[in-house]
Amino acid sequence: MIGNQYQRNLHAAAIAALLALIALCIAWETVLAPLRPNGSWLVLKVVPLLLPLRGVWKRDLYTMQWSSMLILLYFAEGIVRGMSDAGLSSTLGWIETAIVAVFFISVVLFVRPYKRAAKALAQKALRKAAE
Repeated sequence: MIGNQYQRNLHAAAIAALLALIALCIAWETVLAPLRPNGSWLVLKVVPLLLPLRGVWKRDLYTMQWSSMLILLYFAEGIVRGMSDAGLSSTLGWIETAIVAVFFISVVLFVRPYKRAAKALAQKALRKAAE
């Protein structure tokens, strides 16, 4: 089950969501609805998203696990800005929330069979050691 089309689709969805979130954050803080005219330093919020990009691209399980926790910061930002901002910024906040949800769900479902296999292997080793 680990190498099938479902897993490839989840991986593709995670990459697409991460790239979309990076693009959204850059566009949001430079052109679409920056906090200050001509852009804002808040565009630097993209930097942490660049860190897991290579690992997610290469299907590194460890990177996918910690990036699923990192991405929750962007979920919180999207919720806060969606609820508190007005106009386009509010809409962008909700779009950010949706993109983050796609990434998070894709990564969690992608990692799930690997975690199950590792757990089964560990239980098998414990049973063998107990004999």
